[in-house]
Amino acid sequence: MVGSPTRAGASPEKTGPLAGLKVIEMAGLGPVPFAALMLSEMGAGVLRIERAESGQPLLSLPEEYDLDRHGRSILKLDLKRPAGAELLLRLVAKADILVEGFRPGVMERLGLGPDVVLRRNPALIYGRLTGFGQDGPLSARAGHDITYLAYAGLLHALGRQGAPPVPPLNLIADQGGGAMMLIAGVLAALFQRSVTGKGQVIDASMIEGASMLASPIHAYMAAGLWSDRRGENLLDSGAPFYDTYETADARHIAVGCLEPRFFAEFARLLPLDNHFVGSQYDKSSWPAMRAAIAGRIKTRTRDEWAALFAATDACVAPVLSLAEARAHPHNRARQSFVTSGRLERPRPAPRFSQSPQTLATAPAAADRQPAGILAGFGLSEEEIGALAKAGVLGR
Repeated sequence: MVGSPTRAGASPEKTGPLAGLKVIEMAGLGPVPFAALMLSEMGAGVLRIERAESGQPLLSLPEEYDLDRHGRSILKLDLKRPAGAELLLRLVAKADILVEGFRPGVMERLGLGPDVVLRRNPALIYGRLTGFGQDGPLSARAGHDITYLAYAGLLHALGRQGAPPVPPLNLIADQGGGAMMLIAGVLAALFQRSVTGKGQVIDASMIEGASMLASPIHAYMAAGLWSDRRGENLLDSGAPFYDTYETADARHIAVGCLEPRFFAEFARLLPLDNHFVGSQYDKSSWPAMRAAIAGRIKTRTRDEWAALFAATDACVAPVLSLAEARAHPHNRARQSFVTSGRLERPRPAPRFSQSPQTLATAPAAADRQPAGILAGFGLSEEEIGALAKAGVLGR
């Protein structure tokens, strides 16, 4: 079940475990908006603060597809004016969480750093997400997912032996090590606040978040079970039973039969010579095993292999395109993708048994009206009119 969206500060029509929570998001690109989207779809009322006068974004989407704005109220403020910064402080005083992804020092220069904000609201959770962290030699540097993965050592590990490293979209540093770690920190701080009554600052770094995701790999290396060279290990295409293979129709299947019993089932159905079954983890047999697997898989189409392995635990799957994944029978049965207007997208995740989530949609006209938004935070009509007249509020 998916609920319907409302604006921050409005009557709590939103559903989800965070319903009633007020979040202020400082507009930016990448992982912070994604974190705010997830908080919104968990029920939080999110108010997105955008610049009063902002240029064309790097990646401009029609609003119906712009998930950076879905599920929020939108308020444009001129924070360089003292009255604009003061207004934000008034809003923060009634919020539970603030999240921002600026370079270190930006919020401080606006007079909105943690010291100032927490004096106004000592219970606030102040979530900060950067690539390099709030301090250190690189903290002021710009970067993107590929930059942070390079410094974390992870980009070096992604790709095949003898080939250049491969960027994994922006899923590891931005979304996994960034947005997800920010959310984890914010929710942990909320729990602690329920005990102490005090807020705190979350310093989330995408390098450190991505590195944390790779903690098991560091442990394998320390134990001598992982090579610091890509394409030579169990999970990085080094093992022939954990890799992708081209099929007769120039598509691919994914083979992931790590456990001996799953590999035995894979070998039986392929079929693969039985002597490989007994030497699955003998690296000296891997080149011949890989050649044998590749030769067999080239004899049938992707969908023929998918049908053969469909009812087994051989851990073989067709490599689907993004469009094919939306149409797959399992995903259809689970309603894993939902439609919002003309946008078909992944449904909010994870699922909660007692608190169905809210599907974020494009902001309605009421979600962009400063008067209604600010009234929800307790400002009077006279105060709102004065702010508009002073040019603090954008359109």
